[in-house]
Amino acid sequence: MEKLLFIYNPHAGKGRVRSKLAGILNAFTRAGCLVTVYPTQGPGDAAEAARTLASGFDRVACCGGDGTLHEVITGLLALPAERRPPVGYLPAGTTNDFSRNLSLPDGLENMAAVAAAGTPRPCDVGRFDDQFFVYVAAFGAFTDVSYNTPQQFKNMFGHLAYVLKGVSEMASLKGYRLRVEHDGGALEGEYLYGMVSNTVSVGGLIGLPSEEVSLDDGLLEAVLVPMPKTVADFQAAIRGLARQTYDAESGIVGLHSSRFTITCAEPVPFTLDGEYGGDHTRAEISAVSRPISIVYGT
Repeated sequence: MEKLLFIYNPHAGKGRVRSKLAGILNAFTRAGCLVTVYPTQGPGDAAEAARTLASGFDRVACCGGDGTLHEVITGLLALPAERRPPVGYLPAGTTNDFSRNLSLPDGLENMAAVAAAGTPRPCDVGRFDDQFFVYVAAFGAFTDVSYNTPQQFKNMFGHLAYVLKGVSEMASLKGYRLRVEHDGGALEGEYLYGMVSNTVSVGGLIGLPSEEVSLDDGLLEAVLVPMPKTVADFQAAIRGLARQTYDAESGIVGLHSSRFTITCAEPVPFTLDGEYGGDHTRAEISAVSRPISIVYGT
């Protein structure tokens, strides 16, 4: 019988995990797992639980938003590679960007069955200076919305909470002048938004076509949106993001690279997997090849 550590955020997704807990645990047990349950107690707790407990288990399953997954994987990366169990993910947050890569079934009980018995596959993660991110490091317009939106507001309005908070910030949009070095060269400009990612979706809206993204190829993807000078520029950028067409017409730049060095003219606030990652004038970002395994659906 496999030993499974289940780490879950009881407040994620309007607290709906709590009402589904019995069904989730039953699904784990039906899959042949002996389950230890750990409800997180606050920020950083999932990372600490993974770091201190996970090496004694055959598999870890985590339930919550992308922030919970980020913490669990960060905790696992503090362990030697041979002591990191594979991770199953039951997305129950507001946006659940990373789960869009994993072909998971609907319903938390069905996801639990996959997490317990599905096949783990290797996955890259991103390194941002001395920190890690699972799926995105971003700066610019609206990137602070996820960590500045109160949990109670998220629980009440769901994804709409992010939209409402973002609209309230439109009047304060600004561009950042920076230089981006990558495997193929370098570029400079003033950008409204930028991200380096390993996912097909960010914020439920922005990303690269799925056929251009592989979670285990040793590459990260970047999307850079230039600061629009006219209303027409802004409209072209919006169309480009919606259609995922990054070309001269939209002005948006799309890149694939194993590493990026971003040098900024002023301190720029970054988010890592939707959480505040500090203000930086220089950031070294690179792909870490296959340090963890994540369970996919079919």
